[in-house]
Amino acid sequence: MLANVELIAVVSGAACVAGLLLAVVALVGTRRPPGPAPGAGRGVDRLWRGSGATPREQRAYQALLAGALVAGALAFLVTGLPVVGLLVAVAVPGTPWLFSVGRAEQRAIARIEAVGEWTRRLKDVSATGQGLQQAVIGTVATAPEEIQEEVRLLAARLQAGWLARSALLAFAEEIGDPVGDQVVAALILHLSDRGERLGDVLGSIASAAAAEVATRREIEAKRTQPRFAVRFLTGMTLATLAYGLVNTEYIRPYGTPAGQLVMAALGAAFVGLLAWVRSMSQPQRPARFLPAPDPQEAIA
Repeated sequence: MLANVELIAVVSGAACVAGLLLAVVALVGTRRPPGPAPGAGRGVDRLWRGSGATPREQRAYQALLAGALVAGALAFLVTGLPVVGLLVAVAVPGTPWLFSVGRAEQRAIARIEAVGEWTRRLKDVSATGQGLQQAVIGTVATAPEEIQEEVRLLAARLQAGWLARSALLAFAEEIGDPVGDQVVAALILHLSDRGERLGDVLGSIASAAAAEVATRREIEAKRTQPRFAVRFLTGMTLATLAYGLVNTEYIRPYGTPAGQLVMAALGAAFVGLLAWVRSMSQPQRPARFLPAPDPQEAIA
């Protein structure tokens, strides 16, 4: 019995040291000067900052990580089991990720619809005889909210002296969807041939965007059942974990080193199952056909 207690203490101490090291590295990493981090620091910096596109999303992600560390430590103090603390720490950021299944696709559909609306407005403005740059600038104030920041950046780059092709490619990269590529491809072709059918082409692309939105919404409706399964399994897992925290007798058989190994294996398998079911409910990312902009060719 004494050996078991000592082994648990060693494992717990190692986990605490690892957590402290990660916290110190993360705090130091936020004070580094701008620029690419050398070596393995890039991975640690990405782990701390997350994949958020805006500072607000990055701060929310960092707050979630801090909450995970606190919740995991409290769970370990309550139960005395390090694996329980680890599972709780994983559950804090994992729960919103699992419950938000489908949200990214809904946002993508809304952005495609916004691209179609902006394309129609660009067609109307360009029909007045204005050049492409002035037409883009003229749509900034009325751009749909979902892509307003991207349109504003496009207009700012054009005004700052960027080559129109590079600015448009950067815009397509930020939209990140084949529908946006179609609009940008039409505008780039217009830069080279200066044809008079730009309005017709933009109108056709806007109609195609509306059809694409309808198709994706129909597919999205068919994915409701698997996504409900993800949320249901997540809720059941949280209920089981909460019951184990409240009723320590429920998890007492896992108090030995062998029991901790079994709990870790079962927890890892169940987390992997939830992630797999979630991935099955996600659509494949549509392939784009425009290249990324070359920074060296941006300024004329």
